[in-house]
Amino acid sequence: MGRSTAIERLTAAAAAALRHRIAQRREVSSLAMCTRYAVPDQQTVEGEFSPRRTWWKFTERFNVAPAQRTPVVRLHERESEGVVMRWGLIPSWTKGTLGAGRAEIHAPSEAVQTSSLFGPIWRESQRCIVPLAGFYVWQLTNARYRQPYFVQFLGQPVFGVAAVWDRWVTDEDDVIESCALITAPPNSLLADVQGSSQSMPAILRREDYELWLHGKPGEVHALLRTYPAERMLTHPVSPRVNSLVEDDWLLARAVRS
Repeated sequence: MGRSTAIERLTAAAAAALRHRIAQRREVSSLAMCTRYAVPDQQTVEGEFSPRRTWWKFTERFNVAPAQRTPVVRLHERESEGVVMRWGLIPSWTKGTLGAGRAEIHAPSEAVQTSSLFGPIWRESQRCIVPLAGFYVWQLTNARYRQPYFVQFLGQPVFGVAAVWDRWVTDEDDVIESCALITAPPNSLLADVQGSSQSMPAILRREDYELWLHGKPGEVHALLRTYPAERMLTHPVSPRVNSLVEDDWLLARAVRS
């Protein structure tokens, strides 16, 4: 009886370990363009975007993942404000519980105006800016290993990514505001790393922040352009970024690939 119980425990432990390894492999294999990114500290973000009102409170992070909270700059009553939202857009018309549907973390620039998911949000001018210090992409090596790379700007500690947002009210009357990063075709730097079939965040130029927030839908889509490769840097980093529990500055430090 005792031996049988011990064997059963070992079998259960082995099965649990196998499930964990499979989940890790699925997590890594599902990593695509910008599924993780870094956020600067609050002072740096406020210095860059100067929101008129601030309702947020956050610290510097190096491994923001889907379904986590992220700072966002948006327009409210014609004035900019800093708030915190969930990364992964949940449409206002979603029925049921949070886990019942898939939250979209990316909104392709070529479909954001017309798709059934993003079109209504776009027409309502529910646009925002997500501040980033950098983001991660993955390169599939000849050994079929996904090597992470960190992407950042030359001489700029923070930049703004175009995004859309929505507000969902649950059956329990809880309000969840969420966002999706808009994507654009990759520049030559990122195409060399992750392949030309992947996309990149639609990065806004500083001079376009105001127009992106205040402009009409018909005049702001032209801002969703591929950002020049010569203004960006990238380097390989530790695979620790693949783990959701890791979040420190060493994640963005260069390593030998």
